[in-house]
Amino acid sequence: MNQEIEKIVTEGQVRKDREVFKVGDAISVHTIVREGDKERVQIFSGIVIARRGSGINATFTVRKISYGEGVERIFNINSPFISKITVNRPSKVLRSKLYYMRGREGKCAMQVKDMKQS
Repeated sequence: MNQEIEKIVTEGQVRKDREVFKVGDAISVHTIVREGDKERVQIFSGIVIARRGSGINATFTVRKISYGEGVERIFNINSPFISKITVNRPSKVLRSKLYYMRGREGKCAMQVKDMKQS
């Protein structure tokens, strides 16, 4: 009974137009940022290192290197503040979480095995 009620409540809030991506892909997330009464689109590009949850609670973590420092941001897949997600470079990884990327430095910090190499 509770599962049926939860399904009815969350049915209208889950996005139908979301992009298909997986862990290891290099993506660009276009987020809507409100500053006062103005809106603009800000792009956060990086590698997906984790996906978590399902349904309305699904999230993903994107990591990028900015001025030599690693920056991670967690996004809700069904957020109304995400205007679009584009996959820049698909990849093939054998893990569900890429937390080992946190310990890397330099150029190898953003390299994951490409689909072309397999």
